[in-house]
Amino acid sequence: MFNRLAIGEKLLTQTKKTEGTIPISEFLSLRLYSDTRPHCDRIADLQKGLIFVYQGEELVGEGTGFGVPIARYQDKTYFPGSSTVQIFQKVDCITAIKKFSLDMIYELKFRKARIESTITRKLLRYLSELYQKHKHWRPILQQNLLGHFGVQTNFVRTKPVGHVVVTYRVETSLIHVKADFKLLKKEGLQKVFLLNEQSSKHFRKYFDSNGAVLFDKHIDAWDNVEADWTCIYNESGEVGFRLWNAKDAILRRGREFLEGTLDWVGLDYEIGPEKTFFEYDIEVLENLKQK
Repeated sequence: MFNRLAIGEKLLTQTKKTEGTIPISEFLSLRLYSDTRPHCDRIADLQKGLIFVYQGEELVGEGTGFGVPIARYQDKTYFPGSSTVQIFQKVDCITAIKKFSLDMIYELKFRKARIESTITRKLLRYLSELYQKHKHWRPILQQNLLGHFGVQTNFVRTKPVGHVVVTYRVETSLIHVKADFKLLKKEGLQKVFLLNEQSSKHFRKYFDSNGAVLFDKHIDAWDNVEADWTCIYNESGEVGFRLWNAKDAILRRGREFLEGTLDWVGLDYEIGPEKTFFEYDIEVLENLKQK
């Protein structure tokens, strides 16, 4: 295990930093920002989690990175737009703590005029559920269906519903993630999601412990994972990541790719509102063809 923390091009030995790059191996590392970098497409203003870096290139695309919380309430879904970060160097591991403020919502605009009503929120949720349940509708919805009617969507700042504190403990190739929900407003809370997403342009293959093997568009969005564990990796098998199913959450796999608009693939957890924290592991993989 590397015993130094990389910030930019320098290796620093201080015990505490607000952003940085965590080495995993000679060619592979994880990066955590205190702002909303990298500013990619529709989620440019949203906070990211741990970003996959291979041979110096960030492979997150329009993905959120590992360990990013969002919360669905009765009226709206809230996303993280601001945060504070601390990274600690220890003898046997590196621990990063990111406190996400859930202060962004998804907004509809019709010909530059803001649309905000119960009806439009229900429409967005209906389209989302339609997308998840009916595979034959996905290509149509993916092609920006609302845009054909002059409706634009974007994220806007709002009053926060609270904070989620996520701790990432990185030891060798294993990331232990612990999300604390105690600072979230409980009234009206329906679900919490923890997103683990990178670029679908780079990570194109899926396989799991049940023997399922999927490639590109066959991964779909969103399908429940029934297997004990599942992996997503690049076409050549050089790098990837593995997650495990959890008895107190729903694990889903998903992927979308549309040139210049959509570029994410991930394994996301859905957690009930009664939970005050949730823990899981992510294994960072290299040279899968040799295993």
